[in-house]
Amino acid sequence: MLQQRSIISQIFSKNMLLCLYTGFCSGLPYFLWAQLLPAWFTKSGLDIKLIAGFTLTSLPYTWKFLWAALLDRYALPFLGRRRGWIFVVQVLLITIMACYGLLDPHQDILMIVGMSIALTFLSATQDIVIDAYRREILSDEELGLGNSIHVYAYRIAGLIPGGLSLFLADHYAWQSVFLITASFLLPCLFVTFIAREPKSLPVDRNQPFYMAFVAPFKEFFQRKGIASAVGLIAFIFLYKLGDSLATSLQTPFIMSMGYSLSDIAAVVKLTSFWASLAGGIIGGIAMIKIGVNRALWLFGLVQLITILGFAYLASFEHFDTVQLAELIKLGIVITGEYLGVGLGTAAFVAFMARETNPLYTAMQLAIFTSLSALPSKLLGAYTGHIVTWLGYYPFFWICFFLAIPGMICLIWVAPWNEKSKEN
Repeated sequence: MLQQRSIISQIFSKNMLLCLYTGFCSGLPYFLWAQLLPAWFTKSGLDIKLIAGFTLTSLPYTWKFLWAALLDRYALPFLGRRRGWIFVVQVLLITIMACYGLLDPHQDILMIVGMSIALTFLSATQDIVIDAYRREILSDEELGLGNSIHVYAYRIAGLIPGGLSLFLADHYAWQSVFLITASFLLPCLFVTFIAREPKSLPVDRNQPFYMAFVAPFKEFFQRKGIASAVGLIAFIFLYKLGDSLATSLQTPFIMSMGYSLSDIAAVVKLTSFWASLAGGIIGGIAMIKIGVNRALWLFGLVQLITILGFAYLASFEHFDTVQLAELIKLGIVITGEYLGVGLGTAAFVAFMARETNPLYTAMQLAIFTSLSALPSKLLGAYTGHIVTWLGYYPFFWICFFLAIPGMICLIWVAPWNEKSKEN
């Protein structure tokens, strides 16, 4: 049993170290899109409505299940079914990330939008394969800890585009900033090349082509039943909604409060590092002891409460001068956010992975993660209008109340005392 092994031996096993790799690979391009690009736009003087509307370029993350079945069915002729796709996608991601600095947000916005759609498509494709890869190397007992470490590494990746890169942007040209940021994906490329390929169930290519898309849906509804399947889908829609919306304009919000890019790099990313570290360790160990279901309840509650930290900070409206007290306020709010979001995401991802069938790992996990992102991505495009109309303080309270329905769904999809799937 996993519980009988020492915590240290569990954390530093080969599989868990590979989870560090999958998290960092997945997080770096996403945080470049989510944090560095909005900071670039804000620094360049683009309108907040345009910046919020730019979130629509993330729709490939939402619709990735449309091509996930192809990644289950077909393999490239090198490195194996999973690593071959990961390697090719990472090469293309590095190229696009490095080329942003050649453009100007005012003159080349259409080109930037096109590149960003390509970036999110490739990043979503990498997520599909990496999620399937991680699920295939982890046993059911390792899912909680493995996904906690993955989320931890995912958050750590945010230190690069959302921390180091922002600091560099105050001192160097954007071309150098994007080039340096892209270079951090090179070690991932090396690990992809040398890592072991997981064993997977053989794919029946004698089936009609359309069955690659139909079979995962059919199996899911047959296994769960219509009512349970619909309830699970509703939960996946709602569990991260409030939290995702609250963080969708994080960088522009913090900058609007009067903080500089250097403040964000120094305070936000330093505190998020330790909060992510604590969240990853606490979350992984807790899920070993209490199971995924109870973790969803406890971590979801923390995730819900930490949204109010942004409302508290927004209540000050603007700091004319940023002193130590203001930096401490920011640090406390971001620490709570990263701890809450990290814990909630770790349990949520473990839950979704647990609900997949090994025959359709990539497709079903892509469907679940796409469903979880759909509401926030669609509504995220209008957050700028809400903020312009109401301001940040009411906006964060709206996010808080939108997070409650997902917690209510836990009564049906993850009962507190249900242990049959967790022991």
